[in-house]
Amino acid sequence: MYRDDLDRFKEFKAQAPLITFLPTLGRNIARPWKLIYYRAKKMFDVNNYKGRYSERDTKKLKMYQSLLGNDWKTIGEMVARSSLSVALKFSQISQRNRGAWSKSETQKLIKAVEEVILKKMSPQELEDVDSKLREGPESCLSIVREKLYKGISWVEVEAKVKSRNWMQCKSKWTEILTKRMTNGRCIYHGVNGLRAKVNLIERLYKINVEDTNEIDWEDLASAIGDVPPSYVQTKFSRLKATYVPFWQKKTFPEIIDYLYETTLPLLKEKLEKMMEKKGTEIQTPAAPKQVFLFRDIFYYEDDSEGEDVEKETAAHTCSSTTLRG
Repeated sequence: MYRDDLDRFKEFKAQAPLITFLPTLGRNIARPWKLIYYRAKKMFDVNNYKGRYSERDTKKLKMYQSLLGNDWKTIGEMVARSSLSVALKFSQISQRNRGAWSKSETQKLIKAVEEVILKKMSPQELEDVDSKLREGPESCLSIVREKLYKGISWVEVEAKVKSRNWMQCKSKWTEILTKRMTNGRCIYHGVNGLRAKVNLIERLYKINVEDTNEIDWEDLASAIGDVPPSYVQTKFSRLKATYVPFWQKKTFPEIIDYLYETTLPLLKEKLEKMMEKKGTEIQTPAAPKQVFLFRDIFYYEDDSEGEDVEKETAAHTCSSTTLRG
């Protein structure tokens, strides 16, 4: 069956001009044509269906990776596998820690992200940094929020951390960054968590888009508070997986309609009951800050008492230079 489908796909692509092939390929599929095309290429790439890696295949993969680094396209061609296949396999066989992060690993991650961000700065920005640091220890640098999560090379971060893969590094950084951007506030627990879910569903329903790729996650983050976009994406993924039955078989609009029509009333009812309890307060979602002090994000926690007080006091006495994107 697969071989017949592959032959038809190739025949159709060869016969139809590109300008008509792509829209026709995506007919009756509620996704942008580019994503449909990439998905089709992945599905019909014969190198994705080569079965298990033999011991010899694995040794070759390790050898080529040591020579070529993470050039998965070239490595895939050399072992007759797709670039996705070799990248995933190498991630599986690499020696990486699992479970809770140690204090040492967390510090390495923070340092690695800081170094990668600084490396991407323009010569003028680096000159401004150097000039500001020479002014004295009381001076503090600041950074625009987008630089804290956009355009970071997680492959480089992984290489610096060493004990974790890039996906673990990215996930952990989102956790750390969210905590520091919100000053440790509990924004997604208890009554605040319920309010955040209600806000998120209402906002998603209101924007009325056909696909997740059309969502401005940066703007949507304000439904929860001052958090990075990836944090909101993670919460939405958990929301649909928790409340929407068979969500994998539904289109994006169907998922949002179900959340709005079925889940939202239940969440609101639960929220009202919790609000009836004495002393229950809802935190108003904080407006996103556009600039953060470097030292408020890139610091290393230790066991000494008064660290937060010292950091806060220092932050108030700082002058700031903004590194703009």
